[in-house]
Amino acid sequence: MLHRIETYYDAVPRSAARAEPFGPLTLFVQEGVGWPYYARPALGHAGEVPVAAVEAVRARQRDLGVPEAFEWVAETTPGLRAAVEATGLTVHEHPLMVLEGEPLAVPEPEGVTVRMVGAADPALGSAVAAPFAAFGAEPQPGTTALVSARLAAGLTRLAAALDAGGGALAAGQHQPVGAVSEVVGVGTVPSARRRGLGLAVTAALVADARARGAELVFLTASDADVARLYGRLGFRTVATALIAEAETDGEAETEAGAAGA
Repeated sequence: MLHRIETYYDAVPRSAARAEPFGPLTLFVQEGVGWPYYARPALGHAGEVPVAAVEAVRARQRDLGVPEAFEWVAETTPGLRAAVEATGLTVHEHPLMVLEGEPLAVPEPEGVTVRMVGAADPALGSAVAAPFAAFGAEPQPGTTALVSARLAAGLTRLAAALDAGGGALAAGQHQPVGAVSEVVGVGTVPSARRRGLGLAVTAALVADARARGAELVFLTASDADVARLYGRLGFRTVATALIAEAETDGEAETEAGAAGA
């Protein structure tokens, strides 16, 4: 299972980023607008990682003006954490969860419509913006057009919880690659939290992934409390996702973290 997830992690950024090799590490560099990417262990590398390799990647990230960020699975590449920490980065632990069997039913939130959102959908703009609003941010110019193109190409699937006026109160995506898909970027606008919208959106994404042939559906929860919520859908923790980033405001915010919003 972890090998399949690792293979997915190596494949999924390549549709929107270029891969730069740094020995035991691969740096994915975003091409165009969207979430900035990160460095990961090179596919198949499970041994130690020299501190010099981490420093080389960080220097390249600084040159590019992108976050000095690393993401990996503790159980798959245990030798990376010490090297990352030796360069001064703080490592954050997050539950890596896999859906067992078919998803469990969750209550339909009152007063909203939860559905998939298409490339030309009138709700697309607000559905793209909702997870950003969860962190007090706004999408970069061109982000909605990028998501629309990815939806049209089948690279991304988007679900949203819409109010009576058709505006998104919560939204999220799954990114299918073959028979594997990851739920990412689930976020709820602050004014609509604690209504079960994020869980309902996740349920819609899981149902869509299964209907499209995904055998393995997984996600990264932001913390143990959020992991317990996802447990209500049938997800269980199978490993630990590690995220390290040079922090500027005391808190690392990444796409994986947004998945637990």
